[in-house]
Amino acid sequence: MPFTRLELCVFSIMDGELQVLQARRAGEPFRGQWALPGGVLRIDLDADLLAACQRVAKERLGTELPGAELQTAVGAKDRDPRAPWALSIVFRSAVLAGQVPVTPGKRVSELRWVPAAEAITDKRLAFDHAQIISQAHKSLQAEVSDLRFTPGLLEEPFTLGELQAASEVVLARELDKASFRRKIDVAAVVEPIEGAMRTGAFRPAQLYRLAQWNGMQ
Repeated sequence: MPFTRLELCVFSIMDGELQVLQARRAGEPFRGQWALPGGVLRIDLDADLLAACQRVAKERLGTELPGAELQTAVGAKDRDPRAPWALSIVFRSAVLAGQVPVTPGKRVSELRWVPAAEAITDKRLAFDHAQIISQAHKSLQAEVSDLRFTPGLLEEPFTLGELQAASEVVLARELDKASFRRKIDVAAVVEPIEGAMRTGAFRPAQLYRLAQWNGMQ
């Protein structure tokens, strides 16, 4: 079996930007450099890939990752100086800002959130993690463009305006309000919460939640 790792690509919308979680490596190789949090697959501990993902998350971040899903597998020669051929299983997750506390754990000296747009062009990241982040970012954008929403992108309940704002952050472009709402209505990916309204300076806005079938199943 090739040298196999789990890489965790965790996104969150913070301060009006899509950000990705990075870990400063405490050991070799690439000691002191930033990378995706991750760890080696342990066939003696991990019943399956999702179990491996959550074990690594607890060891490196001090918490499990809600809604973690398999993103991709990357394998090639010379990806990791510890082995002639290395495989990475990449899991992606989206978390609500501040609601999943992460703390540096095993083999991690520090954690930080970085705008995804910066991370995908950062040649200083260890291994090939900038490319992995880029691929995960594109996949998330494709899902949102297709009106498939990862629950961790915004807190429920939400208004359609808040859903559009979150979509615009992920897509890094503005959306036409009328067109967006028409597509949301046709796709039936959200459902109104009966009697739930958000009041403020403007007229009350209906509150919604993601439909049980949201295109993510």
